[in-house]
Amino acid sequence: MIRALHRWPGLLALALLTVLSLSGAALSVFPAADRIAAPQAEAGLTIAALADRIQAVYPGVEQIRRSPSGRITAYWFEQGAPGAAVIDPATGEGVASADPNQVERWLTNLHRSLFLGDGGRMAMAAGAAAMLVLSLTGAALVARRTGGWRHWFAALRGPLAGRLHVEIARVAVVGLVLSSATALWMTASTFDLLPDGGAMPAAPAAVSGETGFAPGRMPMLWQTPIAELRELSFPYPGDATDVFTLKTDRGTGYLDQGDGALLTWADLTAWERVSETIYMLHTGQGAATLGLVLGLMALGVPAMGATGVLVWLAGRRGRPRIRGNQTAGRAETILLVGSEGGSTWGFAATLHAALTQAGQSVHVGPMSGFAPKRYAAARRIILLAATYGDGAAPASAKGFLDRLNACDRAPDIPMAVLGFGDRSFPAYCAFAKDVAAAAQAKGWPQLLPPGTIDRQSPQDFARWGRGLGDVLGLDLELSHQPVQPHMTTLTLVSRRDYGAEVQAPTAILRFALPRVSLWQRLRAGGFARFQAGDLIGILPEGGAVPRLYSLASGRRDGFVEIVVKKHPGGLCSGQLMALEPGDTVAAFLRRNAGFRPGRSRAPLILIGAGTGIGPLAGFVRGNTRGRPLHLFFGMRHPDSDFFYGEEFPGWQDEGRLTRLVTAVSRGARPNYVQDALRGEAAQVVELIRNGGRVMVCGGRDMAAGVADALADILAPAGLTPSLLKAEGRYVEDVY
Repeated sequence: MIRALHRWPGLLALALLTVLSLSGAALSVFPAADRIAAPQAEAGLTIAALADRIQAVYPGVEQIRRSPSGRITAYWFEQGAPGAAVIDPATGEGVASADPNQVERWLTNLHRSLFLGDGGRMAMAAGAAAMLVLSLTGAALVARRTGGWRHWFAALRGPLAGRLHVEIARVAVVGLVLSSATALWMTASTFDLLPDGGAMPAAPAAVSGETGFAPGRMPMLWQTPIAELRELSFPYPGDATDVFTLKTDRGTGYLDQGDGALLTWADLTAWERVSETIYMLHTGQGAATLGLVLGLMALGVPAMGATGVLVWLAGRRGRPRIRGNQTAGRAETILLVGSEGGSTWGFAATLHAALTQAGQSVHVGPMSGFAPKRYAAARRIILLAATYGDGAAPASAKGFLDRLNACDRAPDIPMAVLGFGDRSFPAYCAFAKDVAAAAQAKGWPQLLPPGTIDRQSPQDFARWGRGLGDVLGLDLELSHQPVQPHMTTLTLVSRRDYGAEVQAPTAILRFALPRVSLWQRLRAGGFARFQAGDLIGILPEGGAVPRLYSLASGRRDGFVEIVVKKHPGGLCSGQLMALEPGDTVAAFLRRNAGFRPGRSRAPLILIGAGTGIGPLAGFVRGNTRGRPLHLFFGMRHPDSDFFYGEEFPGWQDEGRLTRLVTAVSRGARPNYVQDALRGEAAQVVELIRNGGRVMVCGGRDMAAGVADALADILAPAGLTPSLLKAEGRYVEDVY
């Protein structure tokens, strides 16, 4: 519900909100410019002294005004003609025209009413209401994504558009709530929907009947500093019954023009002070710095609008459209999905369709939206949970475990957990197992034992579905057809072969950079943007499941490069190793935001063996800023599989690689990469103490040996790999 309330007002009002925010940001500059340009009064200057100075220059002065920026303007009649000027308070003389800034006036009319009068004001009020809804629901979604309000500024992962959208929102949301709420207040006041709440002083019962008492001699004006002045109006010439009207920050009063006595006075009411504060907060008048800050925050609206559209389009591509999705409060079955790349949503759609066809009412939503109190009619909850990286929660399940642990007790509704993963990875279905363990610890009743799906297997899913059907008393047949991502044709341009001497054929395959459309560039789709460490998926001929390979290049390198080892009986690796320059292969790109070196200048320790060198070599190649990079590389023998051996000397000369330490497992003295780490223990500890980050890529046995070695090396320093992982300073890409 919160996501829908956030999405649709934003999409429908995007153009209006863009005009509203850009015009508001432009208007925020004028109070600051006014403050800088306007001559300011000297300290201690009183209204009496200022009035004397102005009256000496302009004897026919009728009114003196002071704006919140400190600009003083005088209005007068001279020989029957009106005049006005911005006044230098030091001399009382005019120094600039009092005519309003035409650009500011134009922007103000655009911002308030789109030049459409009252109808335009109502449209802009609707835009402000939409912005308020977007800000509040956006804040709730950010808190949900980051795992709670206490983790508001937690690190993000995922596609660039989504991360930018949230990063801008986290900074700008306070200003947008303030701007939109104050805009609605001011609109309501314009249309007299709020009580006036003002108080004018009572008309004086009697005046002296005299004229000619100079303002410079009036005690009230001598006691009031110019900083408090808002407006001083002079009596009509020759009318002995008229009075001076003084408006200040404290209130309004009438002064006798015959003797200068204060006749009546009315303080500002609390309602007036609230209204003036709201006006100041919205316009920046009287608070120029705040106005500039709010204007900068308003500039985030078009940026969030653009990134929001990209996120929405990506979501439509990544998630299947689920027809007949019931609301959470009416559904008998609740399906909650934890997915990173989107494939798990497809399984949820298949299960939703099968249960709906069997007569069940079903709601599908993200695990991050877990809210047991909303499931009023639910009789079962099914959690479909993928795993991100080394056992972490995927994007749409962020915060689920925190929400579950925060519950006083588990729901009474029976639940089931189905994990999705790849059995070749060490953290196979780790997040789903964590969810099942947390549910058991909470005493959550179990609908059926936890299940797992290996490599998106339709057969595993159908088998699990039959078990679910037996429990529910339904004939449930789940026939799932995985939706393959959009494929791009890659053409091989060169290959370098290694490993024949040690019976481990391996090649560095370089493909031409595919052409991308303008639309792909705008939304960073396909191969429009990628970095070393991202993944390409290749579906082999005759295969059902794509295989993923880590990229050894980024788009700026101008090519797509991977390192492939031929596995006995390996369908995909065999087909790739058979490619010759000019041959093509179909592939898709998958972001791997969790395995990136980042922009820090802290030292980077890269550890890999075999084909795991691929992304690490890509990081070195892209290190044009000269960040300290220390690479530990394990190989069988330098004569057979010293991948990128030709490039390393040049990268060291260019400052891209600080140090290279190799470990040879089939030499005269067998040595593994974990042994190389132990041999450099002192330097490794020093680098990590200085904020160094560790990145490991390669086989799971190698990664486990590296973790054990680092645990021994870091123990005397009071550090552990687990602690580094928690800090985001130890990441793995393991297969």
